[in-house]
Amino acid sequence: MTINNEPLRDVHNKSFKVKFKAIYELVRPELSLAGGMCIIASQIIVLHSLPTFFVGVMGFLTGFFISGAALISNDYFDLDVDRVNHPQRPLPSGRISIMELMILTGLFTVAGFITAGLLGPVTLGFAVFIWIIAISYNWRFKESGLLGNIMVGISVAWFFIFGGATVDGLTNGLIWIFAGLAFIFDVGEEIAGDAMDMVGDEERSSKTLARLYGKPYALRVSSALFILFTIVSLIPFLIGWLSIIYLVIFLPIDLVVLYLAMKLLKSQTVEEGRRIIRQLYLTLTIFIIVFVISSIL
Repeated sequence: MTINNEPLRDVHNKSFKVKFKAIYELVRPELSLAGGMCIIASQIIVLHSLPTFFVGVMGFLTGFFISGAALISNDYFDLDVDRVNHPQRPLPSGRISIMELMILTGLFTVAGFITAGLLGPVTLGFAVFIWIIAISYNWRFKESGLLGNIMVGISVAWFFIFGGATVDGLTNGLIWIFAGLAFIFDVGEEIAGDAMDMVGDEERSSKTLARLYGKPYALRVSSALFILFTIVSLIPFLIGWLSIIYLVIFLPIDLVVLYLAMKLLKSQTVEEGRRIIRQLYLTLTIFIIVFVISSIL
């Protein structure tokens, strides 16, 4: 059987590929995987070694699924804005339906709660709490500007706090330093991202720093936060919590962050700004991966 001279099997294959790519773009696995890696890094910080296989896998999967649920649902609440800023996204482009998006959000949410629950009631409570924060942000607080940026920062810092909770390490000071670094970095990234999305934000009258005070002001605040990140990153060495070996890892990362922050401040186009923001995010991800590997070795 053929459809417009095209074999039916080929039509189904193409449809599957289109749908799979759409789901991939919704989940944004590089972000969800980074969340899971933060949890593993937090466990290693507390234990000074790898966690047990079960605790490590369940912690990682919780970070992946809860992050994925937040990212997927975000596309539903961002639909009107994405029609302007990102019309190629799965939902505005029609490659995935609202019902399919809701089903995916539900599946990721349930999976995240199950993996967190398998680690105990405390970690389940942490998972439910951050899920509520993430969904509330997507639903109501995205337009609130700085408050919304702070909520996203809390969500990212949660990965380190949750990781500490999975191995009874919430009293470990280094966990809170890393959570603070994640918070500072992500708030800076969110403010910069808002500055690049000003056109679409007009659609929902968002009270972002960029819309209230102008793009240059928002980028100055964002760059200041990235500079603060590099300063706070030195605290564990100054108080003796980390050895000089880790300083060798931190300093190059700090220098790259400072360099990209200055480039972001001088960026001329939206495309250039978004590219630099992505480079900043990848820099932090690389740091986390290198830190985890060096801690294991």
